[in-house]
Amino acid sequence: MNVRWNKIVSLVAVLSFVAGISLVTVGCGDQSSSSNAGAGTTEQEITYSGIIREAGSTSVLPIAEKFALAFMDMYPNLEITYTGGGSSAGVKQCAAGTVDIGAASREVKISETDLISIPVARDGVAIIVNENNPIQGLTIEQVTKIYTGEITNWSEVGGNDLQITVYGREEGSGTRDCFDSIVLKKLSVSPTALAKKSNGEVQIGIQEDASGIGYVSLGYINGVKALPLNDVECSIATCQDGSYPIVRRLYFITQTIPSDAVNAFLNFCRSEEGQKIVADNGFVPLVH
Repeated sequence: MNVRWNKIVSLVAVLSFVAGISLVTVGCGDQSSSSNAGAGTTEQEITYSGIIREAGSTSVLPIAEKFALAFMDMYPNLEITYTGGGSSAGVKQCAAGTVDIGAASREVKISETDLISIPVARDGVAIIVNENNPIQGLTIEQVTKIYTGEITNWSEVGGNDLQITVYGREEGSGTRDCFDSIVLKKLSVSPTALAKKSNGEVQIGIQEDASGIGYVSLGYINGVKALPLNDVECSIATCQDGSYPIVRRLYFITQTIPSDAVNAFLNFCRSEEGQKIVADNGFVPLVH
């Protein structure tokens, strides 16, 4: 999946007085920043141009898109692209230098290249079922037993007499990594589980399957029922205060100290305006 965002809206950034004109080339020749101030003025325009390339997690994708559109509104000569593939793909491409920013819904593993991780949001991993499923909640223990195959029918947890269809994620998914570490721990998922490539595929599968159970990023719970776990709903509030049991951070990752354009973009994502974008799209703002 490759997503390209282009939008032309100009915005002047007002900074402190600098006389003259300067041009600085930054980052792999793909981005540049320039500042211009006329003689006798106290205003300076900072502009960025070129391309910022991102790749990785589908959990991060919804807010990455909104971040990009807002930042390109500010700097219309700058283009930001995003390729999916999962957290591990984002880490690998960042380490290889083929993208400026890797996106991951997990921490960089000790077995992977040492990179610079910047949190841009928090996220809950929601346990979801079809909207017509009468189940009103589960415990972590029950979810564990469902995913390991010990519980196979909804009637065993107070639901209808219906065989459970288990939806999971493929290897390399940061969402799966988070789920496995908190719910399954060292246990193996049932061999009958359906491994999907993205949050969106799990979401659609559950929408169409009355027998299904799955797990997705908090930003993907439209059209499905997110179940309370241990009597705690998955919400922005419970993910911020830590009462919901499956919470993680979402990261943008760089290989080295980022270029001016990339650094400005990352600072924007973590700013008050950027964190409002996070909340407006159903994700959890950083706790400052």
